[in-house]
Amino acid sequence: MAMFVHLTSAANAPRIQRSGIRAASRGQGGVRGVYCFPVLQSYTLTHQWLRELARFGSRGGLVAVHVRLDDDQHVLVGRYADRAGGAQPTVEAAEAVRRIAALDDPRGWEVFVPRAIRPREVHRIRPAPQVVGWRYQPDAHGVRPCTCFGCRVRGGYGARRMRERLPHPLDGPPPSARALLASIMAAGDPGDPAVLQKALHWFGMRRRGPLAQLARLAAHPHPSVREELVWAVAGWSTPGVAELLDGLADDPHPDVREAVEAVREASDGR
Repeated sequence: MAMFVHLTSAANAPRIQRSGIRAASRGQGGVRGVYCFPVLQSYTLTHQWLRELARFGSRGGLVAVHVRLDDDQHVLVGRYADRAGGAQPTVEAAEAVRRIAALDDPRGWEVFVPRAIRPREVHRIRPAPQVVGWRYQPDAHGVRPCTCFGCRVRGGYGARRMRERLPHPLDGPPPSARALLASIMAAGDPGDPAVLQKALHWFGMRRRGPLAQLARLAAHPHPSVREELVWAVAGWSTPGVAELLDGLADDPHPDVREAVEAVREASDGR
């Protein structure tokens, strides 16, 4: 049987021991499953994704879940960048281990199991050191950091100074909340979708926001505005966000419903 390691929040360990690993991640082509990596002779390479995953936060640190899969289990294997182009081939688990072990540099490679991991397939769960692995991407040291919303870590050491020193043309620093609310008011009622989407895009980069002033957009006639509202408030700690998402979960447009579902899946996987 092939052995893999899956890295996850320590808060998920009791549930994994009891029920296995949920198919909460989306892989190539939108397939749901579980990301993992073969257990190699090199401890550092086996746990190479630790520091990158730690950038996005975890409750109680990260743990390593060792998983045994049948050799003939079909998985996807390739570099993380190959996902977008659909270039990750489907192979058997044993072949995935062989391919990655034979590489001169397996950094940035991943294996995706297109299903949930059953409890009997969980071999053991143990604490993992939080200092192993690369950050951002392999060989990122010495490369000018990217300050786009997808790459930066909110609340990270020196993050605000870095955004001010190297502002991203599309992702900040964002305008003030007062200026964004003024632009929403100026857009009228129900409001120009393009103006509202732009304002909501900036609001999505904040940790909290004026939920009471934005809640009316949940009834906007254009579905793109309602979908952008979901992404904008998803990461807020403001009271009332859960209730707003509950209402949008029953939205008549599928894009809005799928956005709520994706937000909740991401929250469950943290």
